[in-house]
Amino acid sequence: QVHLVESGGGSVQAGGSLRLSCAASGYTFSRNYMGWFRQAPGKDREVLAAIYTGDGLTYYADSVKGRFAVSHDTAKNTVYLQMNSLKPEDTAMYYCAAHDGSTVWYGWTVLRSYNFLGQGTQVTVSS
Repeated sequence: QVHLVESGGGSVQAGGSLRLSCAASGYTFSRNYMGWFRQAPGKDREVLAAIYTGDGLTYYADSVKGRFAVSHDTAKNTVYLQMNSLKPEDTAMYYCAAHDGSTVWYGWTVLRSYNFLGQGTQVTVSS
């Protein structure tokens, strides 16, 4: 059974940084897409970034480009999201997601592309 477990969330002041981790178990995501999305209260889920673990190619939403960086450690089967220059509007529950190749891939920006989701970690940015 595949599990994705996020960690690293917390409270930080505007301008600060956090590094989120997502440890995968039950499947080795070595040539797959893994991504991060967030959901703030009263807002739709927003896919932020993704990485193809086969070659390390990364993708970012405009809202986080230049501030967030996604990376992957194949040996640890873990994906990371380094978040810099955080803003109060970044406050949300952050989730990781992964696609194992067994279902239709609609593209990295489409949340239903990912067939595994984590439970989330809260990020709160104060002004």
